[in-house]
Amino acid sequence: MVWVECQTPIEVNQTVKKALLFLLAYFVITMAWAYPWHMLFFHDQYVAWGAFQRDEPIMLLGITAIVIQGLVIGYLYPFYNRGGGSHILRAIRFNLIIGLMTYSAMGFATAAKFQIEPVLPFLAHHTLFQAIQFVLTGIALGMIYGNSKALA
Repeated sequence: MVWVECQTPIEVNQTVKKALLFLLAYFVITMAWAYPWHMLFFHDQYVAWGAFQRDEPIMLLGITAIVIQGLVIGYLYPFYNRGGGSHILRAIRFNLIIGLMTYSAMGFATAAKFQIEPVLPFLAHHTLFQAIQFVLTGIALGMIYGNSKALA
């Protein structure tokens, strides 16, 4: 699994380690943010909007989505991670771009498929959640990939 041209075996090993470390960070941060947001702080609001239609969510499906997102971001980021400037800001920018794709499926598509009323407050709430999620995980991404000695 070579992600960047002309990598030595040691560089490939470092790239894989960073991707796996990011996957772990993404999973921990996302679960620590998403579970309280959706299940504790705003659960009743999501139910009232019609966004939650199960008594108990299927956690394995949510975990699978988080793992897939983390793998994709960790795989794609080395292609984007070029140039100078702040590693953290570059990673946040990348993560927000990727987050737009997630948001379009989780925000707009959810509102289109389910009887969510009113739609605008749901989308505003969801926008705030996703923006914070992808800034937090973007910081982790920048810290992991910005440190050339990480996992040396």
